[in-house]
Amino acid sequence: MLIDSHCHLDFEAMAADLDGVMARAAAAGVSGMVTISTHVEKFSTYAGIAERFPNVWCSVGTHPHHADEELHIQTDDLVRLSVHPRCVAIGEAGLDYFYDNAPREAQATGLRRHIAAARITGLPLVIHSRKCDDDMAAILREETGQGAFPFLLHCFTASADLARTALELGGYISFSGIITFRNAEEIREVAKFVPADRYLVETDAPYLAPIPHRGQSNEPSFVRHTAEKLAEVRGITLEQLASETTRNFARLFAKTGLA
Repeated sequence: MLIDSHCHLDFEAMAADLDGVMARAAAAGVSGMVTISTHVEKFSTYAGIAERFPNVWCSVGTHPHHADEELHIQTDDLVRLSVHPRCVAIGEAGLDYFYDNAPREAQATGLRRHIAAARITGLPLVIHSRKCDDDMAAILREETGQGAFPFLLHCFTASADLARTALELGGYISFSGIITFRNAEEIREVAKFVPADRYLVETDAPYLAPIPHRGQSNEPSFVRHTAEKLAEVRGITLEQLASETTRNFARLFAKTGLA
């Protein structure tokens, strides 16, 4: 069985057909998923979805695209909301210098508040990192120096250097459908050296549908295609990959109780 460690079930593409999404996921061998927060102020929506399905969990956090919209959200707010029984992670938060939809200072402030929440709660921080390798590595090193915290670099598209930094600091790395794309050779090279106990799979649905569904709206059932390609890249069977990634998910997202 596979677990989609990162999707957005509240987005319109899936919210209108959640029962169908869940049925197709089950048919594809996907046993669970985390619906990820992009706005803290919408936490009740994510929690409501997770309450509806026993194999869905949620997170609490502010996407870097919206960092300046939720600067009033403090670490204490994240900690308070995270006690919800279906909330198993902090985030997603991070830095995105590709779109720069929010001022970089606001993104960094938000990221550090989320790191503090992960440190306090022990819940993993789901990190969005795009075109910001040097600043991300610096923040991760600095903050880890102030106290370790669990974290996951989701939808990995960065450099091998950032991957090694994250691994050195105890982090995990998650691979999405991008790994199936023709021009993703650098990501596939990273996927070869990540230790067997430090990687996960995800969809980031409804975005980034893997081949053979590229261009379509992504959904959790499609994580199987990502897993098949990742297994090929790592030179293992799909069954071994499913076992390893599910075990890693259970360890990192310990609040799910799957461990």
